[in-house]
Amino acid sequence: MIRIGLAGWGDHEALYPPGTGASDKLRVYGKTFPVVEVDSSFYAIQPQRNFVKWAQETPETFGFVVKAYQGMTGHQRGKPASESPEATFAAFSESIRPLTHAGKLKAVLFQYPPWFDCSRKHVDELRQAKEWMGDVPLALEFRHQSWFEPEMREKTLAFMRREGWAHSVCDEPQAGAGSVPTVAVATHPELTIVRFHGRNAEGWNSGGQPNWRDVRYLYRYSRDELAEWLGRLAQLSEQSKEVCVIFNNNSGGDAAENALDLAGMLGLGYPRLPEPPVQLDLFGGM
Repeated sequence: MIRIGLAGWGDHEALYPPGTGASDKLRVYGKTFPVVEVDSSFYAIQPQRNFVKWAQETPETFGFVVKAYQGMTGHQRGKPASESPEATFAAFSESIRPLTHAGKLKAVLFQYPPWFDCSRKHVDELRQAKEWMGDVPLALEFRHQSWFEPEMREKTLAFMRREGWAHSVCDEPQAGAGSVPTVAVATHPELTIVRFHGRNAEGWNSGGQPNWRDVRYLYRYSRDELAEWLGRLAQLSEQSKEVCVIFNNNSGGDAAENALDLAGMLGLGYPRLPEPPVQLDLFGGM
């Protein structure tokens, strides 16, 4: 089974009829897409009531990929959220419990930073993270190419299989050590995630600039580029029961249309975007 969705639901204006309030957007989103990535959990551990609300607002078969809190992946700067790393993991796990109870949690996505290279220290951190998360389904995404260098690629994949990590496969620009190649290989029989970050090589390493996020993910995939994935997704579907595809290229508002383009190419039957309102010609007929 292939499910396609977007990173977040608040910024995809093409999805929503005029006048749709922020509190109604997830309900509307769920009429088009069957899965979403929760990004707000990266910036702060969310209160349980948020996950209760989101679970109630979505269809029974809807699924969430929840991004791990930045204090759990080494991104955080400044004061930690808890007194100890273990306490942070425990607080995060408790926060997402409503999704688990509702049967709507696909996985917690651990996306590690570009400086998280392939080293014994970081392998130990991955083992510790897996232990602290218990039986919660986890997906793993790297941002340092050392994990997939020719001599390490198979060792990395074998480690992920052995430790029970689902693979978050990336489509992203090849822009130095802080990017990874597309390795379309499943490591878990239940789930594989594919994340489309765009191919803006020039903007990929723009970290530190005030608008770095807008620059990095500014990209629109062509139909030919999306077609490159049809065979890969078919193979991944044979290796995992479920493949969740997330489009993260929303700086220019392209994610929703690209996601629906791919859904159409796969024959998934997703509805199209609503037609924009017609601008009346006030001077027509004069």
